[in-house]
Amino acid sequence: MKKFYLTLAMCLAYFSLLAQQDEQSSIIINGQIMTDAGYNFNQINPDYFDVMRPTQLPAYKNQYGTDGNVFFGVRQSMLGFNTSTPTKYGPLTVRFAFDLFGVGVDAGQTTFHLLYAYAELGKIGFGHNWSLFCDFDGFPNIVEYWGPTGMSLAKNPQLRYIPLNGRNRLAIALERPGASNDWGIYRDRIEITDVSPKFNLPDLSAEFRVTRDWGYAEIAGIVRKIEWVDQGNEPFDLSGKAVGWGFNLSTNLKLGEKDLFIGQTIFGEGIQNYMNDAPTDIGIQNDFGNANAPIKGVTLPVFGYTAYLNHQWNEKCSSVIGYSAVEIDNSNGQSPDAFRLGRYASTNFLYKPLPNLTSGIELQWIERENYKDGWTASATKIQISLRYFFSQKIK
Repeated sequence: MKKFYLTLAMCLAYFSLLAQQDEQSSIIINGQIMTDAGYNFNQINPDYFDVMRPTQLPAYKNQYGTDGNVFFGVRQSMLGFNTSTPTKYGPLTVRFAFDLFGVGVDAGQTTFHLLYAYAELGKIGFGHNWSLFCDFDGFPNIVEYWGPTGMSLAKNPQLRYIPLNGRNRLAIALERPGASNDWGIYRDRIEITDVSPKFNLPDLSAEFRVTRDWGYAEIAGIVRKIEWVDQGNEPFDLSGKAVGWGFNLSTNLKLGEKDLFIGQTIFGEGIQNYMNDAPTDIGIQNDFGNANAPIKGVTLPVFGYTAYLNHQWNEKCSSVIGYSAVEIDNSNGQSPDAFRLGRYASTNFLYKPLPNLTSGIELQWIERENYKDGWTASATKIQISLRYFFSQKIK
């Protein structure tokens, strides 16, 4: 709670400073108050009680207790500030926003969660924003927070260069590096305790989008260096490095006046932490013919896709239906209960009695398959949400 009040104080101070700027500057304060409630017919990691993540389904029977639980939450409530200031180099735009969905060490909590801290001037952008490898415009019109498992969704501190910005958009970025590993069946061996990650190069990402009357098509790519160093005195040298890479093909395609198709296909290796819901980037491969390093780290191939249809019944009512999946090509040193396949599907009915007020009911389903122990788990959830959105522009 102390962190939340400190953040709020910083926002107020930021707003006060902006209010003293040139009269031509504009400030937009926006946000939403959102309440989610529902019933989960099955079980999931309690840190993610109000979202649907196949990776957080139980890896074995009753790992997370009992089936059938009611949930309530306000973690999708958010507050943001958008500013625009004229300069001789063009408008300087700034976006700062946060919601209350705790992640990382705050998983399961209702607390401050940074969404955006990003500025853009001319062809240069910098700060915390969606990775260029991601396409957030491909997120369907759903009320569930986490979204389709087969999408690429990750925010990252970055430095962007944007040579084209309009009907044709081209952007290139250097992004914060990072990766995760799975020691698999060797996780308890002392030989691996002295292995440390090393990231001496940023991730390089790029996107190119073509926007026309029919919608848009986009291709994005990423390449990254992942390295690990064995600093111990054990008989094996487990140091190594790998190259992660990936491509993301996405589109929003208008199908008449009331229908919009949203599609995305992703493939690559060692890019799991750029996915919306996938496990580790690096797995263990057995190499028993090498006496100095009988195991080695390898990038794990990943394939994901999403297909959704947004339908507008009339001015006040809309629905979506769709399916998404992510599949990992596991290495032979991973444990039998390692995550291999995740599936996600949902449909809803949303009603807007007022322009800024949305209510809706949504049916969601997810499934998990393990690497090679034969285990599968699924969950079905009904969610009801109320969302009030507000926005005020100040000159």
